[in-house]
Amino acid sequence: MGCCGSTERTKREWRPLEDRSCTDLPWFLLFTVFCVGMGSICGFTIVTGGAARLVFGYDSYGNTCGRRNEQIEGVKLSGLDHRDRKFVFFLDPCNIDIVQRKIKSMALCVSLCPTEELKTYQDLKRFAMVNGSELCSYELAGHKYPGLPERFTKCPKLPVPPSKPLPVFNRCTPVDISCYAKFAEAVVTFVGDNSVLHRLIAGVAASKEIIIGLCVLALVLSMILMVIIRYISAILVWILTSLVVLGSLAGTSVLWWLYIDHRLYGNDTSSKAAKETKEEVEITRDSGQALLVYAVAATVFTVRKSAAVRNLKEGKKESECLVCFLFQIILLLLMLFMRKRVALTIALFHVAGKVFIHLPLLTLQPFVTFLALLLFWIYWILVLLFLGTTGNPVQNEETGLTEFRLTGPLQYLTWYHAVGLVWISEFILACQQMTVAGAVVTYYFTRDKNRLPVTPILSSVLRLVRYHLGTVAKGSFIITLVKIPRLILMYIHNQLKGKENACARCLLKTCICCLWCLEKCLNYLNQNAYAATAINSTSFCTSARDAFVILVENALRVATINAVGDFVLFLGKILIVTSTAFAGVLLLNYQRDYAEWLLPLIIVCLFSFLVAHCFLSIFEIVVDVLFLCFAIDTKYNDGTPGKEFFMDKALMEFVESSRRLERAVERGRSRVKEVASEGAEMKPMAPGTSSA
Repeated sequence: MGCCGSTERTKREWRPLEDRSCTDLPWFLLFTVFCVGMGSICGFTIVTGGAARLVFGYDSYGNTCGRRNEQIEGVKLSGLDHRDRKFVFFLDPCNIDIVQRKIKSMALCVSLCPTEELKTYQDLKRFAMVNGSELCSYELAGHKYPGLPERFTKCPKLPVPPSKPLPVFNRCTPVDISCYAKFAEAVVTFVGDNSVLHRLIAGVAASKEIIIGLCVLALVLSMILMVIIRYISAILVWILTSLVVLGSLAGTSVLWWLYIDHRLYGNDTSSKAAKETKEEVEITRDSGQALLVYAVAATVFTVRKSAAVRNLKEGKKESECLVCFLFQIILLLLMLFMRKRVALTIALFHVAGKVFIHLPLLTLQPFVTFLALLLFWIYWILVLLFLGTTGNPVQNEETGLTEFRLTGPLQYLTWYHAVGLVWISEFILACQQMTVAGAVVTYYFTRDKNRLPVTPILSSVLRLVRYHLGTVAKGSFIITLVKIPRLILMYIHNQLKGKENACARCLLKTCICCLWCLEKCLNYLNQNAYAATAINSTSFCTSARDAFVILVENALRVATINAVGDFVLFLGKILIVTSTAFAGVLLLNYQRDYAEWLLPLIIVCLFSFLVAHCFLSIFEIVVDVLFLCFAIDTKYNDGTPGKEFFMDKALMEFVESSRRLERAVERGRSRVKEVASEGAEMKPMAPGTSSA
């Protein structure tokens, strides 16, 4: 049967890698039909001219530039032959709708963009006569521009700035984009001063080589961390914790050193200050203030615990200090009491390191997945833009210009396209999880590692494509069913921000939070279901049920691995980000021209976190799959002949130590019972009678 309530046998006979068959075939057919629908939307936009209108551009009368056009009913000046007019020219390119983020100006098809500034209507006439490119509306003759009364509404706004055609999209864009300052300020809402924006952009442009180098550094650090985890797994938690603390101390010290050096450098050059311009003095002062802010923020983050101790001794902010102390004590106690369960996590980390040694192509999975997502997202955005220029011609009542809009049932194509974005993106991510799970399962359940396939990753991909695409489609669809309502609620919350009452706001946030938690839980269950499918080749629901049973039976181990493992990997991400940021501070300080470090550092930190997250997420998937294989191995095998373990030596040592501990506990319990039974056999002495 196909769902969780199936009538299949309740006791699962796990037969790793023995039988292989197609799973969830109806879901594969459904996903194929859905993808055909996505492709049909692209074909529809191409056939109806939406793609051509986007690429070649169209004027305000519905004519596509560079083509012969058909007459549009009710629209004058439509149906013109524009084969010799290949560029779109806007009469007022700076007339931008801030809300809709589009140009409201009239557009015309012209044969040549003006490369020089045209200040008068005589210049417009001369440009039309010499180049044959008329920049006013089609019904106006070029040699009559200076004397026509319509020139104020149907000719470009003077002066006409020099422009050049935009590559591929054939739009005449001004060479000087300063007229888009308001649009930039609307998009970048945190900018209140144009000079700040210019300095931020200038800082990024000037430090682009350093940014690229730091991004490569983050990539290298992520790969190095994945390799050395195997060798330092026994002391990984303590090493990473110490490095994060030392990194915070080092970063704080460097920032204070840079601030003091900046002050000293400014004092030494005070004699030259008189020659500096006002802007340079302001930039220097802002740089010093920025260093001071960074140093103070880093100091607060680093010495919060020591400050809490001092405040407690002084009797200040006792409640805050007690909370900090309680948190630190609880964390310390958890680490002490869970140290034996942490041993399993350390063993899994050690084996995961071996997996990456035997399967080095696993490190390429983030690149392959990112490339697939990037290509799909580019395609999705292009089709979305095609949809924006597809549909029936409609005259805008406000401007009188002709626009193309989807009307009637066709307007639901955009919603279909939006659902495709979520489902196919989740499908690609699920394919990565299934591929990694298949390779790790092959590694774990192959007793002789010398008999592994030449390329286990490629073998896993082939099994996925041949047998399990339906399972991946079903699992990703379940995530889509949860993600889309959450995204809709988030959109409603943003649209109603400041308008709804406190009760509605709280209800919306609660629903969003619950859906987010449900999505995370389903993601984890899906990942284990894919691993179970890779082991037993069962359908999605059967695999999810079997994996859930295994996880419930090992709930404490699961909690320990998720808590400790996620904490260690999070520390690893923080280590990579802080190391990259630390190198960025040193390199940016070497170039003293950079007054604004904020945007380059933010770009570097975001990219380094993204890279670390992608690589360590693969490591996390490997650890989770190894644990599921380990739990199945220990449940159905006991090491006796005929039921030998599949596990690695490190996991075998953990099992043996656990068994020794259990035997010691059993001996202790038996001794206690023996002592208790001996005490029960001793009869109490009868009370003596008093003699006369």
